[in-house]
Amino acid sequence: MTEAAQNLPLLLAGAKRWFDDALTASMRAAGEQPLSSAQGQVFAVLDPDGTTVSELARRLGVTRQTAHQAVHGLLALDLLEQIPDPASARSRLIRITPEGARVHRRAQATLTVIEEALADRIGTDAAAALRTALTLPRGEPPVVEAP
Repeated sequence: MTEAAQNLPLLLAGAKRWFDDALTASMRAAGEQPLSSAQGQVFAVLDPDGTTVSELARRLGVTRQTAHQAVHGLLALDLLEQIPDPASARSRLIRITPEGARVHRRAQATLTVIEEALADRIGTDAAAALRTALTLPRGEPPVVEAP
């Protein structure tokens, strides 16, 4: 029996999992507290002056509760802090702490090395083509009818 080819979303999810696993293992080996994938993604969408949890949720494409859980864990690790939002007395901004910035820089440097390891395995041309393909504009998601 022939196994059906995996669809692109499954392949992309598998590739992301490979990067997440490599980053987690590498950070743990370096003596850093491992973060969940969701916690790591928070750093990628934070504004330098701070971002509300609601805005983080929107940028991450998750519920406010999910974003709050990720942020709460990072607050407990002293990687993020809450400050009053000068634009709204009811809101608080989440921003990175100096320790969070240090960990984020280390994670970014580690990801660079992991990308180099991938390029060694699949070839530099394939890695460059993959990066190019994933950064091309895709436009709005299409609404299609199945045949």
